[in-house]
Amino acid sequence: MPEDLPPVTASAERPTLAPNVRGALWMLGSALGFTVMTTLIKFLGADYPAALQTFYRQAAGLLVLAPLILRDWHGAFHTTRPGILLFRSAVGTLAMILSFYAFQKLPLAEANALSFTRTLWMVPLAMFILREKTGPLRIAAALVGFLGVLVMLRPGAGDHHGFGMGQLAALASAAMFATTITGMKVMTRDHSPFTLLVWSAVLGLAFSIPGAVFVWRWPDPFDLFLLASMGVFGTITQACYIKGMQIGDAGAMAPIDYSRLVFTTATGFFIFHEVPGVATAIGAGIVVASTLFITFREQYVAKQERLAAAASGHAQEGPGDQRLTAVVEKPDRPAG
Repeated sequence: MPEDLPPVTASAERPTLAPNVRGALWMLGSALGFTVMTTLIKFLGADYPAALQTFYRQAAGLLVLAPLILRDWHGAFHTTRPGILLFRSAVGTLAMILSFYAFQKLPLAEANALSFTRTLWMVPLAMFILREKTGPLRIAAALVGFLGVLVMLRPGAGDHHGFGMGQLAALASAAMFATTITGMKVMTRDHSPFTLLVWSAVLGLAFSIPGAVFVWRWPDPFDLFLLASMGVFGTITQACYIKGMQIGDAGAMAPIDYSRLVFTTATGFFIFHEVPGVATAIGAGIVVASTLFITFREQYVAKQERLAAAASGHAQEGPGDQRLTAVVEKPDRPAG
């Protein structure tokens, strides 16, 4: 080969995928990991209560993170807001227990659809806790979303429908996860996502111990393997989700996250012989549509405010960056 020819680089050998394509692949990986995790939750639910499953999930997740923590333990645990971390982890652990209970008791499709209401709960939280100005479109979308919940549950329609313990657990879990997401808005100003993940794993394990003690049982080797796998897939789910949101545009990634509704519905049908009813499908569709509207609306408003700020000569972020968008873009995964 002549010496004046440029060397062949890796980028010249194969084209690089667009950021949104790579982000979408990470999001699909997250959805698949979530499906495996929730399938294991339901499969093990007959012998291992939700509180005990939460303990094993947190323990396995912490073991997965341990090598990364040991590489820089000081940086991993550095925090300036221990009080918020404690509160966020306590609420998140309780939310995880309730979420696991819901996935054990409800059809996978219904439990998953109800978990998406976390975005709807963030609207009143933004109004009353963060004191954000909320427009009529966002309020209307949240109300329509909760109407979808009523369609899905059909209160008073019979013994197999309505607000039973499983449905109440799912909705309460979504509301609590929305609270932790709202807390993340404050924490991400001076904490890395990895630091928040580490503290969530460590404190989550500590907070899960009391509930696990009351229902404790030693698993046999195969069950221990399944419980550990559940925890590993939960951590993989979170890691893939964060990576996808970092690489791709949040507005493009949000619809892909709803692919887990398709995956869990298919899993429920083929493994647990669950057939979603028409009301469940319609209600889930309304919830998904309303949450997507809220996400895209906040993305649009934030973008317009940034453009207006740039046009007026201000190079700093506009007030839209302090809105609900900051937490809608990168929310925690339920039960993850």
